[in-house]
Amino acid sequence: MADLDHLMNRVDALLDRLERFVPAAPPATDWTAPAFYWRPGATGGYLQGINKPHHIPLDALQNVDHQKAAVLRNTAQFAAGKPANNVLLTGSRGTGKSTLIKACWYAHKDAVKLIEIDKPDLTSLGELLQQIADRPERFIVYCDDLSFEEGEHHYKALKSALDGSICAPGDNVLFYATSNRRHILPHKMSENLETTQENGEIRPGDSIEEKTSLAERFGLWLSFYPFRQEEYLAAARFWIEDMGGTWDDEMRAAALRWTMTRGSRSGRVAWQFARDTIGALGL
Repeated sequence: MADLDHLMNRVDALLDRLERFVPAAPPATDWTAPAFYWRPGATGGYLQGINKPHHIPLDALQNVDHQKAAVLRNTAQFAAGKPANNVLLTGSRGTGKSTLIKACWYAHKDAVKLIEIDKPDLTSLGELLQQIADRPERFIVYCDDLSFEEGEHHYKALKSALDGSICAPGDNVLFYATSNRRHILPHKMSENLETTQENGEIRPGDSIEEKTSLAERFGLWLSFYPFRQEEYLAAARFWIEDMGGTWDDEMRAAALRWTMTRGSRSGRVAWQFARDTIGALGL
């Protein structure tokens, strides 16, 4: 009997040691959360609920009225259960691409949930889609800064999910993404040498066709452009007044000096100027 007790104690000690190396089971999903962050794991990925997601009001987005109207309309169609397109926003940095996606979703958050996935985690996209396939909710799967370098292959999982896989996403899923590159993947000058001419018609080579095929699978494709000076000043004025400041000639001159130190004009630069200025005045 003593030998049996000793053996059981040894077994318990061994199990305790093994538990340190066995990954914990993923937690259950709180489907009441308005937004989620996808967390891949060794024992399976899970959706981490975000109960206080970051958002900026639609009115705060300046000089992108055309893009705002298009994304808002597409999101409204999806929220109402109508046909809608996957969305790709490309163009200049700091012009509000990712903010616009979050703002348009937030306007319909009672009918649509948002799931953010990082670019390296796209390899587990199939597992994510499987988890939400039979859910009654509607989901926007959102990926920010969707651009790839040579040798990265995460995009292939997204490419198949968008259009091409026999296991297509359900009607309750759309993909929204942003990228600083128009075609997401880098294009090299040498790839132009693959272009051929047949009966006067220019035909791109296989490399270019492969790299443009991903972007073309987004039905709604919108471009963002650098701000002109007056557009930048309009954004700076909005943020200064939104934070309780007063816009005058002195503030205008300060905004111009600020953008010269940054070397660019954008909504992000205007927002940073307002935070620095109003914060300093508050001291």
